Amino acid sequence: MSAAPRTARGTRTRAKLLEAAESVFASVGYHEASIVKITEAAGVGLGTFYLYFDGKQAIFDEVVEDLNRRVRHAMTDAARAAGTRLEAERAGFRAFFRFTAEHPALYRIIRQAEFVSPGALRLHYTRVVNGYIEGLKAAQLSGEVREMDPTVAAWALMGIGELIGMRWVLWDEEGAEPAAGARPDVPEEVFEEMMQFIERALAPDPGSATDPAANPTPPQEGTQP
Repeated sequence: MSAAPRTARGTRTRAKLLEAAESVFASVGYHEASIVKITEAAGVGLGTFYLYFDGKQAIFDEVVEDLNRRVRHAMTDAARAAGTRLEAERAGFRAFFRFTAEHPALYRIIRQAEFVSPGALRLHYTRVVNGYIEGLKAAQLSGEVREMDPTVAAWALMGIGELIGMRWVLWDEEGAEPAAGARPDVPEEVFEEMMQFIERALAPDPGSATDPAANPTPPQEGTQP
């Protein structure tokens, strides 16, 4: 468990511990990480750590939640200004790839969570998908997206983004992961190929009930057809 700070100074100290923990977990892994390494990286005393976190597992779970909150915020902010669902997809994926390029720890820590904190892993993906499902449902109602199971579609789309990011953001051309530093963004030609695939998957079938052009509004009585 973790404790909320009561002062502005406490808030800053807790944030420093989270930032340090993210760096330590990403660089040496959960099992090699220690509270001592985290407090040294944060520049605080060992006793200070326990004012905010019960132990290594508690701060690891909080790091996963913090990364999840930040990546969802980045994607939502980017997609909010989009006029259509497909524009929102483009903006959201660009924001996701930008975030992972700037924070490669997201991939490393989420992969570790599979083994050291399955609950945190499940929470991370579920929170991302839940917002996605609602967006797809709304797009189906407006006729922008074909009829499909929005839950299956949301998980599939998230999988596309995660694996494209892993290949073209996290790995280098030889398939290895560089030691440190920010990563390049997904190449534009790769991004466009991915989006064409997604657009074809989501677009309403011509003549379907979800295609607005296939179901024009019937003329009102007394008007021209």
